[in-house]
Amino acid sequence: MYSERFLDHFQNPRNVGELPPPAVTVEIHNPACGDILHLSVLWENGRVAQARYKVRGCTASIAAGSALTAWLPGRTPADLRALTEDSLASLTGGLAPASRHAATLCLDAARKAAAAS
Repeated sequence: MYSERFLDHFQNPRNVGELPPPAVTVEIHNPACGDILHLSVLWENGRVAQARYKVRGCTASIAAGSALTAWLPGRTPADLRALTEDSLASLTGGLAPASRHAATLCLDAARKAAAAS
């Protein structure tokens, strides 16, 4: 049911935690499922230097947050704004339709972090 990449991100999440200021930390809530994502992004010279996340949520949200933070370093605010749910889902190795909310959660956080860059 889950891809190897998805299970790897869930079982071995990358970049867990928060970055201290001057990093930007955003919080996104999904009222439908109750998941909460904190995304911390340190911007240097217009690019993501580091990213961390903390999530209270389901398996898919844990895996998607890990995949997002692994992808973020070196990206520009424009890259974050151009990210789509489909591309985010593919970073995890695929999300089941019932788990697409995890991609939405991460996408909203990435866009909010880009706006705060």
